[in-house]
Amino acid sequence: EMNLSKDRIRLDEILPPAKAEESPEFLPAVTVEDARKLMRAAGMEMVKSRLREIGRNWVPYSEFVRVCGEAYSDPEQGVRVANMLDESGNVIVLGKFVCLKPEEITRAVEGLIPTHESTRDATRRREELQKLEAVKSEIDKRADEMVRRELWAGLGLLMAQTIGFFRLTFWELSWDVMEPICFYVTSTYFMGGYAFFLTTSKEPSFEGFYKSRFEKKQKRLMETRNFDVHRYNELRSTFRPESFGSRPRWS
Repeated sequence: EMNLSKDRIRLDEILPPAKAEESPEFLPAVTVEDARKLMRAAGMEMVKSRLREIGRNWVPYSEFVRVCGEAYSDPEQGVRVANMLDESGNVIVLGKFVCLKPEEITRAVEGLIPTHESTRDATRRREELQKLEAVKSEIDKRADEMVRRELWAGLGLLMAQTIGFFRLTFWELSWDVMEPICFYVTSTYFMGGYAFFLTTSKEPSFEGFYKSRFEKKQKRLMETRNFDVHRYNELRSTFRPESFGSRPRWS
């Protein structure tokens, strides 16, 4: 009988050795203190989650401590957790109330504290306002001079008319002839004042005439010098300085 097992190739000898089971040595060793830290972290996250679920910005301090103690069996742990949240900045304790969203207070405080960038921008805009005030002061002065010349010319015209009527009444003509002429001249002045009121919505007086003429002269000069009125009003409303280039009044 032939011995076949002698010449048979043993496959188990050429197969790779079985992979040894991984040693649990790669896992970090967890101590009791580490476990306590993990428990405290888990409890802290649970407390934060419950505080977010409240949905309010402010809660009484007693309610805040109660929510902090719900995640622990020890009631005194709630006070310790409340102090930890306050010290870490997750909440802000102000007297008997607790702000659950301190970022809102932070944004409000940041808006009150001027930064270097905002101070520099305010300085630049203030300088721009001062330049615009200087230009507007020159425009107002020029417009006032132009309107005053018109008013003086009007006074001269009235004086010349009165002298002329006086001459015609007592030398060339008579009162019977000049009376209807004076009446129609007066009616013409009245119609002119009425038309002035309709077009300007201002009282037909010397002051009203001055204001109307001043505004027209001022507007024309601003257009000539490319004065930005909208920018001037924007800066003026922002800073509200004590003195601005005011429009002179006729006195």
